[in-house]
Amino acid sequence: MSYPEPRYLGERGQVSALFLPASPQPDTGSSGFGISYVANQENTNGEFGLHKIDMGPKAMGATEHFHRTISESFYVLSGEVRLYNGERWVTGGEGDFLPVPAGGLHAFQNDSDDPVSLLLLFTPGAPREEYFEKVAEYSQRSREELEAFQVRHDQYNTDMLDD
Repeated sequence: MSYPEPRYLGERGQVSALFLPASPQPDTGSSGFGISYVANQENTNGEFGLHKIDMGPKAMGATEHFHRTISESFYVLSGEVRLYNGERWVTGGEGDFLPVPAGGLHAFQNDSDDPVSLLLLFTPGAPREEYFEKVAEYSQRSREELEAFQVRHDQYNTDMLDD
């Protein structure tokens, strides 16, 4: 295994780091479920997206799904979260990590009586913000509209796939 091809070809480096202060409130979410956009494709030049998820007790996360264009990784900051790795549910605690490559089945939820916080890392960066902000709205629409919305956002829930 080797390093990828260079993407920066300068000799001395450049001033390009971007400080992003923490937001006092989640950027979106619903009761018992908050999402903060730590970094998105816009401020990472499409390299990755990093979102912080705060889930209240007994909060539903995402049902079994996969992505065709992005990987998604979960890093547990605090609490215990149930993670589905494509074969079985496991309980992740502080410091546990679940990387899911493109095409990998996964899901997550908080079954506990305590809150949980985790980081979601998407690579490469994708415009996931609209998905998180509008998925509840589209869930109230027709099945066709919901499926088109999910496909547009590289979200393939296995309970919606045709047999």
